[in-house]
Amino acid sequence: MEYIVKTEKLSKVYNGQEVNNEISISVKKNSIYGLLGPNGAGKSTLLKMLTGMIRPTSGEILYCGRQWERKDLLSIGALIEEPAIYENLTARENLKVRTLIYGLPDSRINEVLKIVKLTDTGNKKAGKFSLGMKQRLGIAIALVNNPKLLILDEPTNGLDPIGIGELRELIRSFPEKGITVILSSHILSEVELMADHIGIIAKGKLWYEEEIEKDKNLENVFLDVVRKAGV
Repeated sequence: MEYIVKTEKLSKVYNGQEVNNEISISVKKNSIYGLLGPNGAGKSTLLKMLTGMIRPTSGEILYCGRQWERKDLLSIGALIEEPAIYENLTARENLKVRTLIYGLPDSRINEVLKIVKLTDTGNKKAGKFSLGMKQRLGIAIALVNNPKLLILDEPTNGLDPIGIGELRELIRSFPEKGITVILSSHILSEVELMADHIGIIAKGKLWYEEEIEKDKNLENVFLDVVRKAGV
């Protein structure tokens, strides 16, 4: 099985407005798939359907070669919009809440803290973390169930250059750990440095899906696509 996720003519309509219009993407196993598009293009809506947060109006999602089911969430991790953290708890305590939900041993807390480089935060409350540390804690929470698929919505938003560099290095390490990543962004340069494949969404439609090629200027490709879409 080459693909971990495929969508077939996936659509979502809100109050008569089509936010996603027959989107068909193919995400290869153990790769990083970059979902690009202007703000309001429909990227977050697509990711929310992949994580079961909202139901598609039509179309289907295939996961590991079969129709997506809610039980598949046990092998999917996600960071959509802001990290879902308890600011009055430490990093370790935040992760303890999740291990109790999943019935996992405490050893998993140490494993994910090591992956995201938050082992030295001690008794510091998450509310006192920098934005970059909060993002890494959010990713640790998404990783706690040892997912096959990790979905990240604008993971570098608001980070300084050092935080972006650290997060990029972390995300690039996931495929070799057997984790496929889908990440959305409107920052072309970051996607170009992280992703193996890209899909470009504009006005709710998928206009482009290809492997990233070194001799192609991603900015030119993106601008051509959004112009064609009439953005």
